[in-house]
Amino acid sequence: MNALYDQNAPKKATSLSVNSDLLEKARGMNINLSATLEEALKEQLAQKASEQWQAENKIAMQKYNEFVEEHGNFSDEFRAF
Repeated sequence: MNALYDQNAPKKATSLSVNSDLLEKARGMNINLSATLEEALKEQLAQKASEQWQAENKIAMQKYNEFVEEHGNFSDEFRAF
């Protein structure tokens, strides 16, 4: 599977707008904002990539499911259960 992003890419400063109370409370609890944002973005990127893959392969998955429903699974003859 291809990597979602280049984990070795250099860091880049950016400007964000954040709820001031949320920011104050996060800083008060010593939450690493950069690490938290990176983790949240990584999760969102993985979710979007999954949704995109499913959309791109929807027809193939439907055809495979129809085939299995009609003919069974390729490994059915080898099952011991």
